Amino acid sequence: MNREEIISMAQESQMPFYWRTGEITYLDKLERFSALVASAEREACAKVCESLPLEWPDQPTFAQTERATMMDCAAAIRARGQA
Repeated sequence: MNREEIISMAQESQMPFYWRTGEITYLDKLERFSALVASAEREACAKVCESLPLEWPDQPTFAQTERATMMDCAAAIRARGQA
C-alpha cells in the first residue's frame, strides 16, 4: 500500500483533515497504522497457507510437494512486506 492509496482511503473514510491545506491530520501516524494493519493481514494469510490440510495422505511424494508449495506461498506473502 503506497502513500497515495493511504491518502485516498483516508479521504474516502472521511478522516479529519487540516482545513487550510486539505491534508489528512496526522498522516504519518496513519501511514504507520496502515503498515501495521497490512503486516498483520499478511501474517494471517501466510498462516492460512501453512495450516491448509494435506489432501493426499496415500501419496507421500505428492503431499511433500504440496506442503512445499504451501510454504512457498506463505513465504511469498510474508516477503510482500519487504518490497
